[in-house]
Amino acid sequence: MVRGWLATEAALAIAQARVGLLSQDDAEAIAGAAVLENIDLDRLWTESRNVGYPILPLVRMLAAGLPDGPAGRVHYGATTQDIMDTGLSLQLDATCDRFRSLLQRFGDALARRIEEHAVTVMAARTHGQQAVPTTLGAKLAVYLDEVLRHHDRLAALRTRVGVVSVFGAGGTNAAMGKRSADVRKEVASVLGLSDTIVPWHVARDSIAEFGLVSTLMSGTCARLAREVIDLSRTEIAELRETGGADRGASSTMPQKENPISSEAVIGMSSTVGALSSAFARAMEGGHERAAGEWQIEWQIVPQVAHLTAGCLTSAAEIVEGLRVYADAMNRNLEADNGLVMSEAYMMRLAPGMGRGAAHDVVYDAAQQARNEDMPLVRALLPMLSESSRSELGERVRAEDYLGEARRVCAEVLRSWREREGRNSPAEEGPA
Repeated sequence: MVRGWLATEAALAIAQARVGLLSQDDAEAIAGAAVLENIDLDRLWTESRNVGYPILPLVRMLAAGLPDGPAGRVHYGATTQDIMDTGLSLQLDATCDRFRSLLQRFGDALARRIEEHAVTVMAARTHGQQAVPTTLGAKLAVYLDEVLRHHDRLAALRTRVGVVSVFGAGGTNAAMGKRSADVRKEVASVLGLSDTIVPWHVARDSIAEFGLVSTLMSGTCARLAREVIDLSRTEIAELRETGGADRGASSTMPQKENPISSEAVIGMSSTVGALSSAFARAMEGGHERAAGEWQIEWQIVPQVAHLTAGCLTSAAEIVEGLRVYADAMNRNLEADNGLVMSEAYMMRLAPGMGRGAAHDVVYDAAQQARNEDMPLVRALLPMLSESSRSELGERVRAEDYLGEARRVCAEVLRSWREREGRNSPAEEGPA
């Protein structure tokens, strides 16, 4: 953070020299002195508490190490929020680049698992109960599609948070005179940020968007984590996190292998969501400078960034180390006497007797199968006419009732590979 402020002060001096507001010698002296070694951090925080903001003491320390000429040109015509917001833009730009890298790892891990398990049959579940057959690949494809959308959101966000702020005391930049716009453009060029003609001291919607995108990304990670926790329950046992000596162990129950990474993701994601609700309050700053609303960001932006990165890192690790138990998936498809195939039988009968009548007869058979603990087909056949039995045909297998599951896997993998081709790191701009 402090390095970002110093980089901004250095860029300001360089930019002002380029347009003739400072001499080249003064600019070089200021830029050379704008290093962390010249800042007493303990003193900076102590004096910041007294002033209320850190830039005045920062500038004084920076100027103290310079001769009279360049010392009087440090922070020339700028205001505190110019320096802090531009420093924040540098951090958020780098954070977006870090998020992109972590999303890439997460997406790559999902893509490998989707390809590996495109035809690994399991029960899809709705309302916590078995619904119809699907595949593990098709389930994970939904997550990868979310990751694709997050990449788009992140790219758009980066264009809005990586923006310079050099607008002076009230947003008019009057202190820098007629070359003010040129100075700002040069500062943006030096720092690798975007320029803008409109001040954003109190316009915090882009910062709030950072909170929103972070919430969405961490929310996807939490949903994956919840899925792993639920499917690793002893009674289901279809998935487990990676193993290892004492990983997820209990201090008293030797058999335990708790899904610790998934638990951590849920905790981090929930905190991101709670913190991000405060971004809307930070948008309430009035006039041309906030009076307390800005300080909200000082607390929540770093925490949201760190926790979101933690979610993405852990989610990738979960998928990379995921243990898949296809035999358990097959057993569970039969756990409720084959009732997971009810829709399949209903649709077999629907052309002849109509969907409603087919639904009712399969419903009755399902109730009998569950109450009397018998296979669905055994309960269903006596309820059907001879012609309906003929329409029903042979027993429907789960692997024969997967609909577009394979196509879903193929399509999301195609989209992911196309995205990789379009968005190489070199094409996405500087970090």
